[in-house]
Parts: sequence; structure tokens; C-alpha cells
Amino acid sequence: QSRRMNDLGSCTRWSSSSRLVNSSISPNERLRIVYAMEFLTRNQKALFANPPALLTTEVTPEVGLTSKYGGGFISAKGKHVVVIGGGDTGTDCIGTSLRHGCKSLINFELFPAPPDEQDKRGEASGNPWPLWPRIMRVDYGHEEASHRFGADPRTYSVLSKEFVSDGAGRVRAVKTVQVEVGPDGRFAEVEGSEREHPADLVILAMGFRHPEQEIVRALRLETDQRSNAKASTSDYKTSAPGVFAAGDCRRGQSLVVWAINEGRGVAKSVDAYLGGKGW
Repeated sequence: QSRRMNDLGSCTRWSSSSRLVNSSISPNERLRIVYAMEFLTRNQKALFANPPALLTTEVTPEVGLTSKYGGGFISAKGKHVVVIGGGDTGTDCIGTSLRHGCKSLINFELFPAPPDEQDKRGEASGNPWPLWPRIMRVDYGHEEASHRFGADPRTYSVLSKEFVSDGAGRVRAVKTVQVEVGPDGRFAEVEGSEREHPADLVILAMGFRHPEQEIVRALRLETDQRSNAKASTSDYKTSAPGVFAAGDCRRGQSLVVWAINEGRGVAKSVDAYLGGKGW
């Protein structure tokens, strides 16, 4: 039995039951396939509610959050944890799983491992000095995992292919394959590299490719090459009169500090558009 993933991490196929073929099933705690922010925010709410609750109150199909800070959380204790995706959010999932007391931990990255040093000669890397260096970095979660398990938890050039069921509706493994980037920039699977990794809890920390397109199409907004709403930081105006764009829907997935900065900027532009002084 397996659940097949699409490129957003949603489960789209249940191979042993034709009733669920081609249906979209959101990750949740019943399957033990969860979104990173669901995992992290429930953990934080449990701490806000009552620190000891973190050790005793696990979210199960029968027990959920009882209030805004109800104390329920998704526990990684004693589980084989797979974190799919990296960045700051993936690192926080690694660190939180370690603090829960996970049994094992692995982190899948789709892209190849970055170099240890930046190309200072400006050659084919596309990331010459003085651009921000895209290099291998070790964050707190990676360091802690290395200390506990003896190795960095990150595995690069890995494509997650299937979630494997335990027969009772919960994940027990993730099937993967190694990938290579071809001359055309597309990923190609490496023949014979398939593996199955044990997994009692899968955390999806993959971000997103672009904002949802329904509103973009409805408003007929011009977009950039990555399907983000096209707008300049000078005024945040889109191609549609009276429509402004800021944050992730304009610049793509990024840090919250950029969202705060652009939120302030677009508020100033909207105020000026409505006849104010623009602060």
C-alpha cells in the first residue's frame, strides 16, 4: 500500500483502493504526514499553554487542540522522522523533533548540495563574489543532529516518490530516488537509486512554487517568470488598476522580515493611491 506524492507533497493516490485514486488528501496527523507549520505551531502552543503538557499531551485522531492554546501537539518522540525540504523551517522541524526525542532523523533536499566555498573567480557557478554566497551552511538543527546521530541529517538530490502505508492508514516509509540536473536544467531520475526509508512521521517543509493562481487569473495580473504577481518595490502596483502586491505573492517565498518590510511599503503606496500623504 502506498500514497503517491505530487510535487507539492500532497498525497494523490492510494494504490490499494480505487476509491481514492486521483483524489487529493491533505496531510494530517492521522496519517502522520503533516505540514511543517502545523507541526511547529502546535508545538509552540503546547509550550504557551503549559510546558509540562509538551511531555504528556500528544495530538491523536481522538485528541485535538481544545482551545487556542490547548496543549495538544504532534509528537516525534520515539519515531523515525523524515523532513522533506530545507531552509529555516526545515531546520526548526529538525530541532523540534530532536527535542521530542525522535528515534531517527533524515532530511531530504531535492537540489544538489551547495559548494563549501563561493566561486570568487566568477566562473560557471552563477554565484560569483560579491553576490550573497550560496554555500553549504550548518545551522543549529544540523549540528545537534550530527552530535546525536553522528552525521548531518541532510541528504541531497533526493526526490520523494511514495508514502508507504502500514496497512492501518498511517505512513511507515517513504520511497525515494536520486536525481541529477541535466543540461536543460531539468531533474532526471538516476536508474537503480530507489530506496525505502522508515518513517513514522513525515514533515513537509518544501515551501511553494508560486502563489495560488485563481486570483491572479481572475484579476488578469501580469506575472513574472516564476508566476508571481509582477509589481515594483517603488509603488507595489500590479498591472491591474487599484491592485497592489507585496510579500511572497510578489517576490516568491522568502523570510518574514521581507514580508514585514514590503507590508509597510505597500501600505504607504495604498495610502497615497487613496489620496493620503503616503506617510
